[in-house]
Amino acid sequence: MNDLEKAQSCIDRVTQREPYLTGAGVIVAVLDSGIDYFLPEFLDADGQTRIIAIWDQSGQPDEARGKLPPAGYREGVLYTREMINEALALGREEGQKRVPVFDFSGHGTAVTGVAAGTGMGVAPDAELLIIKLGNPPKDTFPRTTQLMRGVNYAVNVGIERNQPVAVNISFGNTYGDHQGNSLLERFIDNASEAGRSTIVIGSGNEGVSRGHTAGVARTDTVVELAVDTYETGLTVQLWKYYQDVFNLVITSPGGEQMTIALSQIRDAQAVRRTLEQTQLLCYLGKPQPYNVQQEIFIDMIPTATYLNGGVWRITLQPIEIVTGEYRFYLTGYAARNAGTGFFLPTPEMTITIPSTSRRAVTVGAYDIARRSYADFSGRGYVYRYHDGRTDTAGDGEIVAEVKPDIAAPGVNITVPVPNGGYEQVSGTSFATPFVTGAAALLMEWGIVRGNDRFLYGERLKAYLTRGAARTAGGLNEWPNAQLGWGTLCVGDSLPE
Repeated sequence: MNDLEKAQSCIDRVTQREPYLTGAGVIVAVLDSGIDYFLPEFLDADGQTRIIAIWDQSGQPDEARGKLPPAGYREGVLYTREMINEALALGREEGQKRVPVFDFSGHGTAVTGVAAGTGMGVAPDAELLIIKLGNPPKDTFPRTTQLMRGVNYAVNVGIERNQPVAVNISFGNTYGDHQGNSLLERFIDNASEAGRSTIVIGSGNEGVSRGHTAGVARTDTVVELAVDTYETGLTVQLWKYYQDVFNLVITSPGGEQMTIALSQIRDAQAVRRTLEQTQLLCYLGKPQPYNVQQEIFIDMIPTATYLNGGVWRITLQPIEIVTGEYRFYLTGYAARNAGTGFFLPTPEMTITIPSTSRRAVTVGAYDIARRSYADFSGRGYVYRYHDGRTDTAGDGEIVAEVKPDIAAPGVNITVPVPNGGYEQVSGTSFATPFVTGAAALLMEWGIVRGNDRFLYGERLKAYLTRGAARTAGGLNEWPNAQLGWGTLCVGDSLPE
């Protein structure tokens, strides 16, 4: 399965001939929706599971029945390799009573199959560690705590077992300033320095969703937002420098207005007002100990069933301006109607959080059939600075930071589905495990086989990006915000 994608990614060059890499000795940890552990893609030649353990964060601990979380954690249930093999021996119906882990969406099963499925995956001999992410408590940030604990657990398992770990996160959200400054992003940066680990994260599918717009407001600036019919709720984030002071005037489709006078309100507080049949709850944030940016968070809540559809306008009125920069983000595309979005969207900086983490390997998607960038793939940035030095191009421009780091096949990818069978899916979720599996292959060559004991983290990222192919999409400038340093080519990424 996915033979064409593997060939395009130069995977066959290291798996079908010398050095015949399979991911053996490496752990592939998948933080996702769970797994159908009965599928043959996750069994070895003897019919035993390749899964070290499954931590179901949504499970309810029951000490009397021996269902406990991992040591040092308080939520969920850990199912060991031995328990999974017992369940396999009982058959699906009885076995799922012994190990009641299900993948209702099929997302985690699909991702794991691409990264390391037996026979079809990039690293078919890697050991698997599955973390089924729990649901966040009401009124909390989307799975932030669950992701942090999952990453921490995966890295610690690698340390305890003295094995390298490639962590796959095919999940993201739009909440945050997208500058790598949130608690989750910083946590992943720190976790990347623990043990011998590499954390691989998808850039998200917000590229053409019209959920982001940005600019510079030195005079009155109007941002127009279309709200679709039958929208049941929406959040709008405005991120700006704390040094810049704006007044915000929000105008409903029917012409009612409210003004948030930031020139008079400096401290964090909430402002509540109803325009037509929509209640606006506006939270005025303050800089955090880890972030100098200021957030204005607007929660749009219907007083009846739906928000007022039509064109909403947010006018930024500059009062004290240093930079004038502003950035708006909406709820992710999957949680809003197709007609809701900004009239003048900005596709750059649409990568989702936590793929904005600086030390993660951030993966975009491309279409191998068209040899082009996948338009849904979240776009990132290429930060540059001028300091008087001259690079090889002679223009004095030095690359500072790049996201995404690399792109992989993400259109019409064949994946296993729970209860058997296959389907084709698209998204950066399925481009990401190609790179996770590739990381496992490089770790096997370097760490397990002793060719390079330090082939993980930023070093591994450097090898992947050095070996990336720069021929897709007809792009002339590299790196770029669509494909980063290029498309995955494992054969050229392996050190000579």
